[in-house]
Amino acid sequence: MAIRVLIVDDSATARAVLRDILESDDSIEVVATASDAYVARDKIVELRPDVVCLDVEMPRMDGITFLKKLMHHMPLPVVMVSSLTQSGAKTTLEALEAGAVDFVPKLHSHIYDSKDEMKDELIAKIKTASKVKVFKKELKTQMQANTTSLAETTNKILAIGASTGGTEALKDVLMGLPRNAPGTIIVQHMPANFTAPFAQRLNSICAMEVREAKNGDSITPGLVLVAPGDYHMVVRRSGARYYVEIGSGEKVSGHRPSVDVLFNSVAKIAGSNAIGVILTGMGADGAKGLLSMKNAGARTIGQDEASCIVYGMPKIAYDIGAVERQVPLERVANTILSLI
Repeated sequence: MAIRVLIVDDSATARAVLRDILESDDSIEVVATASDAYVARDKIVELRPDVVCLDVEMPRMDGITFLKKLMHHMPLPVVMVSSLTQSGAKTTLEALEAGAVDFVPKLHSHIYDSKDEMKDELIAKIKTASKVKVFKKELKTQMQANTTSLAETTNKILAIGASTGGTEALKDVLMGLPRNAPGTIIVQHMPANFTAPFAQRLNSICAMEVREAKNGDSITPGLVLVAPGDYHMVVRRSGARYYVEIGSGEKVSGHRPSVDVLFNSVAKIAGSNAIGVILTGMGADGAKGLLSMKNAGARTIGQDEASCIVYGMPKIAYDIGAVERQVPLERVANTILSLI
């Protein structure tokens, strides 16, 4: 049965381009389009699509406000389509926090110019979204970051990999860690221009300092380094100092940055002085790297199926024996602390 999609975008050109892209795949059917949130609401009630493809900036009601209402009253998988401007990146991160499954960037000011570049990514993410679990979003107060401290600081390295659903999963994990937690390095599958706002957003709510990694940054307790979009990140060592190296190169396991690239470097450089964590995400990136870490003496953790948006990367890691402990998302931070 075809995946039934509703396209919501105020631009007639964008709606036409997105329809052309999606209907080029025989497994996807665009059941309707809508020019704003109010039309979209009526179409959703009438048609109950499998996935909603949602623009961010729209008249009468913006995409984020509509998404919050949708996820509270009638949760459906939503894929956002966003520009790659700095403000667009921040808005897209708000959308992921509000419950969107994933996002696809508009790489050019005119969407038609992005058509060929968007095609494979958009189709793949619509297919992924059709399979994910969505949860009703209740109004709740912001969780408070863990402001306690470990009894002693540690020079261990914490390496985390995530993809689809990972922006919110990472927030939950990092908010559960104290300000002097181990130096942390993260690969979240995300394009360039999104990782810096993502790191800034985490920095504003976490006890640890969070920033986008730069070449040569030291890995120190209390600091979280997020791999910049479209660049691989690896660990290096000079004497007792661990630091990161940022570089380009071919995609690995289908991604740049790649979790496998990070984890393999951690296994080689840090060995048993590391903890590896693999969170929600589509595909297999990170599974073999996590196994290398485990074989090198590192402790390893995988997110369990029930709490994953997409039980892909953690499943493959678990199936090949890379995961020492498989736990729900809400227990990941405490499990990390118990292993230090």
